[in-house]
Amino acid sequence: MPHLASDPPAPALALPADLQAPLPLRGLTMLAVEDSRFASDALRLICQRTGARLRRAETLAAAQAHLRTYRPDVAIIDLGLPDGNGLGLIAELARSPHRPEVILATSGDPMGRAASLDAGADGFMEKPIESVAWFCRQLNAVMPIRGLAAALDREEALRPDPLALHDDLERAAELLARQVPPGRYVAGFVRGLAGQMHDAPLAEAARAARSGVPGGISALKGLIDDHLAAPLPAFTPGRSGS
Repeated sequence: MPHLASDPPAPALALPADLQAPLPLRGLTMLAVEDSRFASDALRLICQRTGARLRRAETLAAAQAHLRTYRPDVAIIDLGLPDGNGLGLIAELARSPHRPEVILATSGDPMGRAASLDAGADGFMEKPIESVAWFCRQLNAVMPIRGLAAALDREEALRPDPLALHDDLERAAELLARQVPPGRYVAGFVRGLAGQMHDAPLAEAARAARSGVPGGISALKGLIDDHLAAPLPAFTPGRSGS
């Protein structure tokens, strides 16, 4: 039979550096009780880069339903949730015979640290969570993990999906339209977004609106509307920025 020439083998696909890195949290399951899509996407990127599996609950009720079926290794609980304060869930998990190995509280308000630790949290993470290394340092402080040291040097900034931030801002606008003056939850939600955006004027507007400053609600709505009207930045799924 005639010899048929074959094409040379294709070169191996070179993966981006962040996808070649070790996965020190492979096999670990995390439950994020978090109402912000933007904050949740940052955690998704962290889990993607470290090998952990992420589940998310947006409310305390959803978290309770999840915990009736699953046993996460790590629970990350936001203090400000639509149906209540996360401190109660922290205290409940801390007493549970099925306690996660690690309970981490999170909030954009650093004043929540003491109450979180008193409730039984192992640690407190102030938002925004912006790098794999920063998150891994918080986790390593309460649960040393073999191989985690390599991730502590990965200081690349996380770049969550801007569409998730847009959805959060739309939700804030809807909440403000239904709740005048804005309650503690709405103000806290907007302050948390402002922290993730590094937007000091938005954070101050949320504080002023919550305090009943004349014109504060209108100013807050105006800032949110401005953000919603701005074009979304370019986004590459699954990659981090610098």
